[in-house]
Order: sequence, then C-alpha cells, then structure tokens
Amino acid sequence: MDFFKKHALVVLTTTGIFLALVFYSLNIPHNREANAIERTALAIFGPVLKPASVISHFFENVWDGYINLVGVHKENQKLRGMIKELNTRIIADNEALQENQRLSRLLEMKESVKEPTLSASVVGEDFSSWFRTLVINRGSSSGIREGMAVIGADGVVGQIVKVSVDVSRVLLLTDHASGIAATIQRSRARGVVKGKGEGLCTLEFTTREEDVKIGDQVVASGIGGVFLKGTPIGEVTMVKRGEFGIFQTVTIRPAVNISHLEEVFVVLRGGV
Repeated sequence: MDFFKKHALVVLTTTGIFLALVFYSLNIPHNREANAIERTALAIFGPVLKPASVISHFFENVWDGYINLVGVHKENQKLRGMIKELNTRIIADNEALQENQRLSRLLEMKESVKEPTLSASVVGEDFSSWFRTLVINRGSSSGIREGMAVIGADGVVGQIVKVSVDVSRVLLLTDHASGIAATIQRSRARGVVKGKGEGLCTLEFTTREEDVKIGDQVVASGIGGVFLKGTPIGEVTMVKRGEFGIFQTVTIRPAVNISHLEEVFVVLRGGV
C-alpha cells in the first residue's frame, strides 16, 4: 500500500498508456469503419463542419480572385505603358516623315531658284481683319532685309516688311496691301496680283480683251525685281467680264496653302 501511494503517478501513467495501446490495437481491424465514438462525433459536429467548409472555400476563392485581379491590374498597367510608348513613337515618326516630305519639296524649289536663299521656320502669324502676316525666325543677323521675297515649296508666300535682329515679319500675298506683278502662263496676259482676304487674291488691271480662263496658272512676271520670273503664284478660279469698264475681274487661289506653312525660303537679293 505504501508502495502504491509512493508511486501512484507512475502507476497511473503506465496504466493509461497500456489502456491506450489496447484500445488502438482493438481498433486496427476496423480502421475502415467508424467506431461508436467517431460516429457520435460526426453526428454532433457534421452539421457545423459542412457550412464551415463552404465558407472556407468561399474565402479561399475570394482570396485567389483578389490575387488574380492584382496580377491582371499590374499587367494592364504594363500594357498601357507599352501602348503609350508605341503611340508616342508613331506620332514622332509621322512628324519626321511629314517634315522630310516638306523639306524635300522645299529643296526642289530651292534648286530651281538661281539666287541664294535662306531657309526659315514660321514662328508666328497675324491673320487679323487688317493684316495677313507671318513671323519667321530669321532677322538682320542672318542677312535679311526689308523688301526681300519669301517663297514656299509651291510658290510665292509674300515679302519681308519688318526686320529685327532675330525675327522678321512677312506680308502675305493675300493681304490687301500686297501687290505682285504677274503673268498668265498660258496666254502671257499681264496684271497685278492683289490680296483679297479670305485666303484669295485678284488679278487686277487685266483688260477685257485679254485671254484669261478658269484653271490658268499665274506666275510672277519678274517686273520690279522682287520676285523671280516664273515663280508660281496661283490658279485662276473665277473670271468675270462686266458689260461696262475696260478691265475684267479675275480671282486667284494661291499656290501656297498659307494656313499650313511651317518652313519658307527668303530670296537673298534686293531689299533695303
């Protein structure tokens, strides 16, 4: 009895382990079937475990979906950046292509001009109700003087009317104050091209007997020494002969699209 009291903990522990081993060994032949304790536990906790499993799967799917959305968002941002970069490159390439085309046409015009010329870029414009002028990025420091002719790839643009050190103002051929001695290329009829406004010109001082037709090309006659003979001015778009008077009314559309000008040439001769 004293032995049992002294070693009660050891005896109880050993007995518990022994009983557990016996219970486990008895349950081995029936490991594919639930015993009474397992069946009771399943009956009690089964209704609770099923909703818990559904909720667990729900949150697992939500988490997986969130992770996928984060990946898709990052991929979209990356693709948007690539598209933006490609669009920027396309725009730059198109600008370079158009500039190359414009400069190629200017070079062709320059080769046809026997006088020395200076290229310039349009940096400003004034299309008010009173004046039709452009501002170019060349001035007296580049040898520009008032009165010099300005031409584009397609023909006459206008004449230098004001010069500073680095910029100059060009009076356009469509301005009312402009006057260019001109010739109808086909019939050699002469007149003076005056600005009419609204992007048009008129051929004045051409008598009713002169042969002028719609579609005729108008070129500089060279009289006055400002514009080189044969430089294109525009095309006849309307001819009107009144019953009275000795002159006919001739409307001309300029060869140069003034509103789209970006580069021009200044003919370096004459001027004051």
